[in-house]
Amino acid sequence: MKTIYLVVPCYNEHDALPLTAPVMLKKLRELTDAGKISPESGVLFIDDGSGDDTWEIIKSLRARDVRVSGLRLSRNRGHQNALMAGLVTAMDWCDATVSMDADLQDDINAIDEMVEKLAAGAEIVCGVRSRRDTDSFLKRVTAQGYYGLMNLCGAGIIYDHADFRLLSREALRRLCRYGTEDLFIRGLITRLGLPIEKVYYERSARAAGESKYTLKKMLHLAMRGFSCGKMKPAADMRVDELYAAEVLHG
Repeated sequence: MKTIYLVVPCYNEHDALPLTAPVMLKKLRELTDAGKISPESGVLFIDDGSGDDTWEIIKSLRARDVRVSGLRLSRNRGHQNALMAGLVTAMDWCDATVSMDADLQDDINAIDEMVEKLAAGAEIVCGVRSRRDTDSFLKRVTAQGYYGLMNLCGAGIIYDHADFRLLSREALRRLCRYGTEDLFIRGLITRLGLPIEKVYYERSARAAGESKYTLKKMLHLAMRGFSCGKMKPAADMRVDELYAAEVLHG
């Protein structure tokens, strides 16, 4: 049985975490009881410099359940940096990570198939949206254009895949060769030299709260996508400063 950690970036998730954290812990229990993952598995919540009581909520979750770990960044670093900080932190605790957002729009039941593919030898398993029929026509067209343009620029991203994915420890090790700051992770996983499997799922509405991706943040993410096609891995793994203020684990 593999030890799995859910890695969950959080930014001002006062409304969502009390609803979604119990669902994540329930899924870990189901997989453990079914003998699919190790009892040492857990979930790591990363507080990305929230302005609300997100960190206090994480600490209270930790006090009630030892499977909860927490990482608090000293200031807001942005979703991709917070995610990377969580992946690097969890890498030493587990055999694989599953990254997902705190709002549970990603189908948590898809993790079952990800774990099965890991057991069968997969190193990277990407969650891919099965359809976009709930999106407006304009959003579908702009999404298709975005992915097409990214791939023309060498980003090599998988259509309708965001940051819901399983990465083995070897995949994490190779990813870290690109550093840990300002990465466009979904544009790098296709360049790690490891086979990629896919799991298809339907994306839901947010359980609570509002999306933290403003137009400015989305444009910044797009610019990083353009630049990632030119990135080269270092000869040795680099793990830069994670800007962590506090870690709850063990």
